[in-house]
Amino acid sequence: MKKLLLAVLVLAGSGIAVWEKPQPSAPVVADVQKPEVGFVAPHFTLTGLDNQTYKVEGKRDKPLLLNFWASWCGPCRMEAPDLQKIYEKYGGQIDMYGVNVTSSDSPEAAQAFVQSYKLTFPIPMDVSGSVANRYLVQAFPTTYLIDAQGIVRKKIIGMIDAKTLELELRQLQKEEK
Repeated sequence: MKKLLLAVLVLAGSGIAVWEKPQPSAPVVADVQKPEVGFVAPHFTLTGLDNQTYKVEGKRDKPLLLNFWASWCGPCRMEAPDLQKIYEKYGGQIDMYGVNVTSSDSPEAAQAFVQSYKLTFPIPMDVSGSVANRYLVQAFPTTYLIDAQGIVRKKIIGMIDAKTLELELRQLQKEEK
């Protein structure tokens, strides 16, 4: 009897896990900008460390990995080498912006961080913190995966390892086709 009860509990638990698992293609709410899955990613324009202009404003040529970070953030330091590896591997297939929330950091510390980790992807500078506020960033790092239509497909709060991020990117690319 105990074995049967255990089996029922295990099956019920796995059923709940499957039921709560997010669906890969969330319904899209057209023209509503909101930093949530299924909504259009909030639009912004920022200047990068390289003095180039970086924009999120709807449809794009490629999906976008948008990572919010600060130089003093321990998990950001741990994640930085993995983000660089992902960029080196997928940079031709995705856009990647590492948004430094400079309002919680400093341009000098951000520059030192980028040099220390040899980051080659674009680093837009959110000097006022307005973009982080629009994206409701409450912890560093926070990463958004945005499809080529400009729709938020995933929000990841906290550090993500390269293997898991690569799986998420593959899923995003599969959904694009």
